[in-house]
Amino acid sequence: MLSIKEIFEHFEKNATYSFATLEDGRPQIRVAHLLNYDEDGLYFQTMKVKPFYHQLVTGGKVAVSTVVAKEGAATHDENGLSLFPPGYTIHLTGDVREISLSDLEKKAEKDKRFDPMVKDIERYPTMTTFVIYKFSGELYDYDFEFINRNHKLERERFSYGLPIQDPGFHITDKCIECGLCYKVCSFSAIVPGKPYKINSVRCDECGSCYSVCPVKAVVAKSEMKEEDRKEAGRKLIAMYMNSKKK
Repeated sequence: MLSIKEIFEHFEKNATYSFATLEDGRPQIRVAHLLNYDEDGLYFQTMKVKPFYHQLVTGGKVAVSTVVAKEGAATHDENGLSLFPPGYTIHLTGDVREISLSDLEKKAEKDKRFDPMVKDIERYPTMTTFVIYKFSGELYDYDFEFINRNHKLERERFSYGLPIQDPGFHITDKCIECGLCYKVCSFSAIVPGKPYKINSVRCDECGSCYSVCPVKAVVAKSEMKEEDRKEAGRKLIAMYMNSKKK
């Protein structure tokens, strides 16, 4: 599992990221950045006069996300569908608490990486510091056009003081090894066997395997209406059969 240092460094490869909170039940989002890390968590700062501050103090929760493209911008194919260069997204959701200036200064005495945060508060007295002290999240490394490898995804879930999030799908012993899930999966995430299995590292959780399974052996963390599942399954099987005729 990724260390807190590695998580911070993955975020650092982008200059800024999105921080999401709630206010009166409505999502609020803004651009900010993580400033440091240690064994207590990930650190960022904001002003006490901003709505962001009051949302953090009131709710005690935050979500952070960014995307890092390794080369260029997205383009489009002849059908207008997006073509993404290889890259990754990383996101986390966690609990936050405010850090007093005196506690921040104590950290700076032991670790000079905290000095700029102290100096920023000296320049802007309304500034304060928060630490994300418990969180879970995921690194989602994508190569949809198979530029650098023979599969689209490599995803890694991580946590710090919280349980790791479960994958979205798994296959139970009801599996009859018909192979439909293997045939329609475009992410090379299905592993044949008794029963078949889902490689969660490669799975995009798109629901194709779940939709085509004739015995409902694929279990979803978020279930669809049965009529919608069956309709999606019929379309996926038809597309697969048409592709074999070409």
